[in-house]
Amino acid sequence: MAIVASNTSLVLLVAWGGAAALAVAMGIGRFAFTPLLPMMQRDGGLSLTEGGWLASANYLGYLIGALSAIWIRAAPTIMVRLGLFLTAALTFAMGLTHELPLWLLMRGAGGVASAWVLVYAAAWALPLLAQWNQPARSGLVFSGVGAGIAVTGLLCHGLAALNAASANVWKLLGGMALLLSLFVWGAVARGGASAPTVHSGAAGFRWTSYMRGLVACYGVFGFGYIIPATFLPVIARRTIHDPHVVDLYWPVFGLAAFLSTLLASSLSGRLDDRRILAGSFALEALGVTAVAFSPTAVGTGLCALLVGGTFMVITMQGLREARRIAGPGVSRFMGLMTAAFAVGQIIGPLYAAYLVRWSGSFQWPLLTAAALMAASVTALFPRNEAAMPGITKEAGS
Repeated sequence: MAIVASNTSLVLLVAWGGAAALAVAMGIGRFAFTPLLPMMQRDGGLSLTEGGWLASANYLGYLIGALSAIWIRAAPTIMVRLGLFLTAALTFAMGLTHELPLWLLMRGAGGVASAWVLVYAAAWALPLLAQWNQPARSGLVFSGVGAGIAVTGLLCHGLAALNAASANVWKLLGGMALLLSLFVWGAVARGGASAPTVHSGAAGFRWTSYMRGLVACYGVFGFGYIIPATFLPVIARRTIHDPHVVDLYWPVFGLAAFLSTLLASSLSGRLDDRRILAGSFALEALGVTAVAFSPTAVGTGLCALLVGGTFMVITMQGLREARRIAGPGVSRFMGLMTAAFAVGQIIGPLYAAYLVRWSGSFQWPLLTAAALMAASVTALFPRNEAAMPGITKEAGS
């Protein structure tokens, strides 16, 4: 039974604590690499292929971290603190060396840490908000991703204009991550732990064609969004020669993610999750197509708005749909969705980097991503609506 929290400040502290944790893990730990990639290319001669390997190393670490969360039994409050400490330390350490093997190791380990923070910050904050009858505040928690992307993007924009060394920017971001982590540690201490729930990780579910389609869609989503999410500033620099304009696209991407998350949360329960998912997939495909055919200021801006404005909505709505259809096997099913997503985003940067080296253009990898995103919409609406599962009691695989 939900309990209305009598302390509004405590509710906000938990919501903002969750948002700050995701800002550190995602905005800094995972996605600060995107605006820093052009600076690293300038400073150390990092090639696009090497940049693709660094991105994929981080996403491989994310896959390992997400899957390990299925069997780790430590309290969410402990894992959030550990993940935040590792994120801050590894971000700072990126500025201490220029050796590619060490960078690959640190980006991989950073991916593990960011996945832990994402999984366990949600496992800590969201049940507390639900217990306090404040589920709408979950949108504030997830908005931390977009806020972190926007702030780091603006910071990198300003520092790039000052010709700052990328190594120093990594160190600065590591310090910022540590300060935000201290705030989260305080929020975790004051907010406490959520009430224990029955662990459902071992429960099964009955496979349907729709569930397979949803897993496939999530894999396509990982592949489709990660190409612009990794290379958007690099794409923009190829045709737009005003650095002040180019460096603003990534903050716009983050701002769109921030606002769309809050909007989707306010619409929760009013609109069908599948239709929100389908609309988001279609808009994301449109944004990727825009920059593929028109890597101009307008096309790149549309990509930043449409991809930035949908990638966190797809994440949230996809997990909502998983809870609806998987019943007691939801943990296993979410694990499969997360694995498919992570595999897609590992393949995406490598595919793009090698195809660009072969063709000299980002158009083909972008069009591949857009086509797959558009085609995947059909999997959300199977011809046989009886294949649309509700909660099932029978376990299986």
